[in-house]
Amino acid sequence: MDEISQTLQGSLSADPNARRCDRYARPVINTRVTETGLALASLTVNQQADPTIRQAAGVVLRKYVTEHWSPYFSQFKGSAPSAEIKVQIRHTIFQGLSDPNRKIRTAAAYIVSTVAHSDWPDEYPDLLDNLVAALAVSPDAVHGSLQVFTEFMKNDLTEDQLMPVLRQLMPALLNILGQPQLHSAATRARTVVVFRQCVVSLIMLKEQYPDATKEASSNVLPVWLDAFKVLLEVDPRLDVADASNWDGLSLKIQIFKSLNTIVGSFPKTLEPHLHAFINAATTHLVSLAPLYATYYLSADGPSPPVSEEDPEGITIPALVAPLLDFLSNLVRKGRLAEWIARPENVQALVGSVVSWAQITTEEEGKWEDSPNTFVAEDDDDANADNLRAAAFELISHLVDSVAAPTVAALNVATTSIVAESNAAKQAGSAIWWKHLEALLAVLGAAADELYEHKDAFDFGRLFNDVIPALLSLPDTPFLSGRAFVFASRLTQALPSNLSTQYLTAAADVLEGGGGVVIKISAVKAIRNFCDKIKDPAVVALAPRLVKNLGPFLAASEDTLSLVVETLVTVLSLENGSWLTPDLTAMLSNALLDVWAKNVKDPILLSVLEDAFIALAKAQYQAALTSSLSRLCATLVEARVEESWVASSALQLVIALLQGAPAEGGLGDGVFAQLAPGLFGALERIDDRDVLQNGIVCLTQVVRKDCAQVLAYPDGLQLVLRLIARTLAPVDSESGGMFVGDLILSLLRRAGPALLPNMPELLNALLNRLPTAKTPTFIQSLILPFAYLIYTQRDAVLEMLETSRLADGRSGLQVLLEAWCENGETFIGFKATRLSNLALSSLFASERPSLQSLAVKGDLIVKPETSNDLLGPGAKGFEDDDFAADNDDDDFRDDPIASIDMKARLCPLAHDKSLPLFRCSSLQEHLISFLKECAARNTNNFAAVVDQLKVEEAVVVRAAISS
Repeated sequence: MDEISQTLQGSLSADPNARRCDRYARPVINTRVTETGLALASLTVNQQADPTIRQAAGVVLRKYVTEHWSPYFSQFKGSAPSAEIKVQIRHTIFQGLSDPNRKIRTAAAYIVSTVAHSDWPDEYPDLLDNLVAALAVSPDAVHGSLQVFTEFMKNDLTEDQLMPVLRQLMPALLNILGQPQLHSAATRARTVVVFRQCVVSLIMLKEQYPDATKEASSNVLPVWLDAFKVLLEVDPRLDVADASNWDGLSLKIQIFKSLNTIVGSFPKTLEPHLHAFINAATTHLVSLAPLYATYYLSADGPSPPVSEEDPEGITIPALVAPLLDFLSNLVRKGRLAEWIARPENVQALVGSVVSWAQITTEEEGKWEDSPNTFVAEDDDDANADNLRAAAFELISHLVDSVAAPTVAALNVATTSIVAESNAAKQAGSAIWWKHLEALLAVLGAAADELYEHKDAFDFGRLFNDVIPALLSLPDTPFLSGRAFVFASRLTQALPSNLSTQYLTAAADVLEGGGGVVIKISAVKAIRNFCDKIKDPAVVALAPRLVKNLGPFLAASEDTLSLVVETLVTVLSLENGSWLTPDLTAMLSNALLDVWAKNVKDPILLSVLEDAFIALAKAQYQAALTSSLSRLCATLVEARVEESWVASSALQLVIALLQGAPAEGGLGDGVFAQLAPGLFGALERIDDRDVLQNGIVCLTQVVRKDCAQVLAYPDGLQLVLRLIARTLAPVDSESGGMFVGDLILSLLRRAGPALLPNMPELLNALLNRLPTAKTPTFIQSLILPFAYLIYTQRDAVLEMLETSRLADGRSGLQVLLEAWCENGETFIGFKATRLSNLALSSLFASERPSLQSLAVKGDLIVKPETSNDLLGPGAKGFEDDDFAADNDDDDFRDDPIASIDMKARLCPLAHDKSLPLFRCSSLQEHLISFLKECAARNTNNFAAVVDQLKVEEAVVVRAAISS
């Protein structure tokens, strides 16, 4: 042990030479793994040793356990100690749970809980008894044991493990919770943490073990809820009466977090205590509000105390956030219906909640220093984990549940807060603006709901008397910015001329010299205004807005995403008809610069794609000329180890091609310019995303200008080689999930040029089907056959019937087995429609080869979808909806449908009697199909229906008789 102590001492030395010597000494420890574990445990609990050495020993012992204790741990490296040594180590380190040194207790608790994950209960059966016994020894032992339970209960427990824990542990924890004279508030709070983790484990077992869950919810939860009720009745001001110690808040923080957990899964158990908890919550909101203002809102106020137990978590906001979440959950789940049915309750709650949405001094400093943090956290649509977000959510749920009284309460609060803010400003208060800003933030978060009840809210007073005066206050940028954002969220409540004036004012802010807060708020406002206003005057401002946003493209992360999102919104005004070639080129180059600097940011890349689509739709040639050569060069130069560069470049190329006009193709020489870099990257870089994006890129080219592919030297062969590679069994299925779209486009666009390769292509699809695993890839393999069956049914069936796979099955059998087993999982309305129509055509063909096949499958018409077979998307279906994109021609003009395939596939010509189902919806077609089959008794239809399950037959007969 002395040698280990010296080695640890060296690792902590300030002398670099000593640390260097220590590096040579460590192998000595590593070669004596068995002795090392026990020596480290003994050193950790040795109260005579240097505390820093003991802590270091605990750290090393934690590493020892994960690497040498058991194969249970993923980091296990072998050389596990014997069972006897393990017993000694467990016994030794357990003593550290009652050590007077808090840091040693924490280290020991982590080690014991880690060991427990692998050893309990089989190799460590007395752990639970020992921990429960330690809860009655001393405050130090209680603290250490609770830390073990806190860590240990984070893992999922089985029913056999959880129920003994509940029976033995809960009474002991409840006893500690009820002894404030013996245990600190932080220790008592930890009992609630362990209780909550037990409840979470119970929820996980609820469906699998309903009896055990019922026992626990009946016997354990009510006792704890009674205790919570008593504890919450204590005046919250007593918890913060000592300005140097607010640890009393920790207990209530954990209680409200636990109530949040219970309300979702055990609402009936909570019901008898509900009113008491609601009253306690509202009392806490009112009682703590003055202290919140003193400690958190005023720049010259005192600083809240920092807890030794939890330096960051024991604060007033940390209490109120879960409290508001609890109320939100009650409102959302309808458990607060009786209470909020009284308007006076809603009015008091709304007024209180708005006051808790005020910006804290800490948030002011953080947001001013970090624009990205401001963008991420101060968005009323953001999923931020803070007090403001909790306030927004509660108000939103109140508006959804009881709109009229909530809107009325917001109207009353508006009158009161505007008057109060004016008075505070006149009195010289430095924070006069915060309550008003919080009000506007809350109203903006519920903007849509407010407008639905516009008759009950006085928008005129706000927009005429309040908002205009707030837009240019240099000393309160948060309030001015909020005024802009609020107005932009409620453009529908503004006269169009006033909306344009606000938008112009936002543009003026970007051109002015204000700080980052007001400028970011102006950008948000521009985004919202341009998204909602349909006024020609706004379109006239578009070029100016684009130029004003340009300098902000030098931003980063969240701010940059916001700026690009705003640009996309501006570009959508009148589909960018106001864009000039020069402005398009300038924007394209600027956005490519942004992309080059942030090439690994997937969120930003998604927004950039939207921007390039918008630019290409408005000024295709200018966008293409200024962007394609640079993207092609990137594809040529992309390194194998930086696959994301090529992948993202392909995504932007796809965006440009998507914006290409429906008529006129891609423009001269586009594919010739793109092909070397595209095929080179696909050949050179073995990456799933590169392959997927390359396939999608080629699909766009084939759809929009297949002639360029056919004219390029070996262009079609290069595409077919890529398809062959994708279909190879050794290749990743995820990489080829879009290959079906490419093949469909080739079938429809390549025409006679594809015929020499058709048998080989179809056989490749058939041979890949038996080994395909993922549903999306299987769909990709089947849809080309579905298309061909729809357009060339008999010719394709002849080919499928005569083809044989290595296992002796016919191509038809392989296709239909895969199709019927996976057809229900097809993704996308068009894929589902094409599949169902092709299957209907197969059934109507009455070919003998189909009679002898037995396949797995599900009924197309189901009870739950009998009124709308394919959901809303089935309505308004036309033949051209089969197309992979909306601008494709009708199937009657499809190139493949006019080709006589008999020379290549079979002696039968295209079945000219095959109907092109021009129904108003696929639902109508399927019902019509079933009726016709019944009338003609197609394929002995009556007998087939008799073989169905009763519920299935009922649906079919209902469709026939409809």
